[in-house]
Amino acid sequence: MKTIFRIAPAALAGLLLLTGCPGNKDAADNPAAAEAALPKTPAFNADSAYAYTARQVAFGPRVPNTTAHVKTGDWIIGQFKKYGLTVQEQPFEAKAFDGNILKSRNIIARFHPAAPRRVAVFAHWDTRPFADKDTENKNAPLDGASDGASGVAVALELARVLAAQPDTLAPGVGVDFILFDSEDYGYDGVTQADKENLLGSQDSWCLGSQYWAKNVVPANYKPNFGILLDMVGAQGAKFSREGLSRVKAPDVVEKVWNTASQLGFSDYFIYADSPEIDDDHRYTNEAGVRTIDVLDFLPSGDFQPYHHTTKDNMSIIDRRTLKAVGQTVLTVIYGE
Repeated sequence: MKTIFRIAPAALAGLLLLTGCPGNKDAADNPAAAEAALPKTPAFNADSAYAYTARQVAFGPRVPNTTAHVKTGDWIIGQFKKYGLTVQEQPFEAKAFDGNILKSRNIIARFHPAAPRRVAVFAHWDTRPFADKDTENKNAPLDGASDGASGVAVALELARVLAAQPDTLAPGVGVDFILFDSEDYGYDGVTQADKENLLGSQDSWCLGSQYWAKNVVPANYKPNFGILLDMVGAQGAKFSREGLSRVKAPDVVEKVWNTASQLGFSDYFIYADSPEIDDDHRYTNEAGVRTIDVLDFLPSGDFQPYHHTTKDNMSIIDRRTLKAVGQTVLTVIYGE
């Protein structure tokens, strides 16, 4: 997935010493996290998020131009509508690095669309069509349980929880769930060196967010900030503070990581910095939405072993990880 802007090991080590220890840290060790009282927030149901993840995986790999992809998109839209959100599809066609034309659609679901102050929650709902990091099944499609399904599952559970609250317990902001398509059909120059990238210098990843950034829906969209959820369901996930997030929205990074610390989730939201990565948040930031990336991404600039392999299946999904992410994001929303 995506291009990583790596930092030399010696420089990275110095940066970590200056900006944070890669080990766990709780609110007692971080005075800034302990200063603000947490808002009263409903509970995020990890069992529900787990079920949403499993349901997507059950459709099969959500690769554009497949029946499983179409059925999954229809199901996601149906779930948002079931909870009373206003839903809009953004269909588009995108040329992939191998020349295939991908029939795609972004999905935009709005909670309290009339609220003037808003927060965006982004994720991608497609899966990579080949397990190019897999040692045995390099050309197999992925289940994408964490890489794709988990972010959507957290978004769906957030929508369900928000919709279930009476008006007196609703947050002070509206929330927009924007799910990008054709994010994971990119060219990896390391694992796919035997293939030709027909797109040349054009970014072959994040095709849905690239399209959305050029055709923003809703029009003139200016939320307070955005949070991108990418690979947020795996056991032992480590969400480091990614480089572009720290540049574009440092206050949002601080808010999310300090909230996670106060909630007791610093085993997941670690106080360590990682290099920049080309993910959907690069394009949402270009569109004027200050966005951070909550991503299972190590401070070294490496991904977890399941990344882009057939191991990214339901066996690695952990309810505790889903809870840590979902409850943190929900609390941040209520803090607005």
